[in-house]
Formats: sequence, structure tokens, C-alpha cells
Amino acid sequence: MAQQKDDPTMKIALTSLFVDDQRAALAFYTDVLGFTKRHDIPLGDDFWLTVVSPEAPEGPELLLEPSAHPAVKPYREALAEDGIPLAQFAVDNIEAEHARLVSRGVVFTQPPTDVGVAVVAVFDDTCGNLIQLIEMKSAGD
Repeated sequence: MAQQKDDPTMKIALTSLFVDDQRAALAFYTDVLGFTKRHDIPLGDDFWLTVVSPEAPEGPELLLEPSAHPAVKPYREALAEDGIPLAQFAVDNIEAEHARLVSRGVVFTQPPTDVGVAVVAVFDDTCGNLIQLIEMKSAGD
């Protein structure tokens, strides 16, 4: 169905991830994972701190959100206990990305695993979260 001129369009511009320490998270997400800092704006004791993919500098931002709210700790602990990642990042070559991150000291809780339509891996971001990498398979794989 073709989109009409009046139809609203929506896109993801920002999503957030709770982190234990914003500065440590910034170092991990930029120095280890390779994201680029987009915003670093003081807000009281915290910061509006976002990173973006260097491949899409004007694309969606990831807000490294302080985890001080009392609901955050039990929520994250329950998800981690069940092995549920809080975010998912797409990669073109999961084996190469896994090897790159392991060489940088990243600890994986799940190595690259074929799940049918994709290959996934899960790592600990050192900031209180499990993060999933995903490489989607092409139709012929």
C-alpha cells in the first residue's frame, strides 16, 4: 500500500540504555565497541550522553542513561538472570566482530549461534547490561 502524503511517518531517532556509570559506559561504547560520541551535555550530576554508529552519524542515537531510578536495578537483574539482552546491534560479519571484540577483552555470554534466520551472540557491556549482536542471513543462506 502506497503511503499517502498526509500519513504520519515515524522513525527511531533515539533509544536509551541504562548504565551504571556514564563515563565508563562512554569509554566502553566508544573505545571498545567503536561508536562515536554525539552529545555530552551536563544535566546536574548526570549528562545527556549519546553515541551513534560511525557508519550512520546522523542516524539513531543511543542514550547512555543513568541507572539511578529504583526500578532499574531489579529490572536489569531479572533480565540478566534470564540471559535476556537489553539491546541489539546489527553487524555484517558476526564472526569477525566477535573476534575483534574478544581481542579487546569483551566477555561473551553466548558465542555466535545460528538461530535460523540469523546468527546471534551476546556480550556483557561492563555497564550492567547484556547486548546482543545479530547478523541477519540473506534469503539464500
